[in-house]
Order: sequence, then structure tokens, then C-alpha cells
Amino acid sequence: MAYMEKQEVLLLDNEIAFNEAIIEERDQGIQEIQQQIGEVNEIFKDLAVLVHEQGTMIDDIGTHIENSRAATVQAKSHLVKAAKTQRSNSSLTCLLLVIFAIVILIVIIVLAA
Repeated sequence: MAYMEKQEVLLLDNEIAFNEAIIEERDQGIQEIQQQIGEVNEIFKDLAVLVHEQGTMIDDIGTHIENSRAATVQAKSHLVKAAKTQRSNSSLTCLLLVIFAIVILIVIIVLAA
């Protein structure tokens, strides 16, 4: 009986050692998973920062586009005004040349008479 009791104790000891080894292995696996979850958490934090920065950049680009559109509209208005002024000045110059030519013609006729 003592021999059988020793074998049973030995079997129980082996089973306990085996179970402890399994528990240790699972504990290490859980710690690795916790570390990986921490790394994934850091990646998501970094990604959130990048997304926020890109959102700010997109807002800035949108503002620049709107400012460019407003400047383009204003420039178009100035070009239209400049074209009208140039046409008006051209017409005025032609009118003054015609009047000057008539005055010279009158002076020539008066001096010739």
C-alpha cells in the first residue's frame, strides 16, 4: 500500500507540476496579449493624431481655396473695369484727334484765305 500511495502522490505531484506549467504558459500568453493590446492602443492614438492633423490641413486648404476664389472674382471685376476704361480712353483719344484735325483744317483754311 505504501508503494501505491507513493505512486498516487507522485502522479498527483506530476499532475500538479503539469497544471502549474500550463498555468504559467497561459499567464505568459496573457501578458503578451496585454502588451500587444497596449501597442495597438498606441498605434490608434498615433493614428488619431495624424487624422486630426490632416483634418486641420484640409480645413486650411479649404480656406485657401475660398480665399483664392474670392481673389479671382475680385481680379475679374478689376479686369472688366480696366477694359472698359481702356475702351473709353481709346474712344476719347480718337475724338480728340478728330477735333484736333478739324481745328488744324480750319486754321489752314483761314490762313489760306
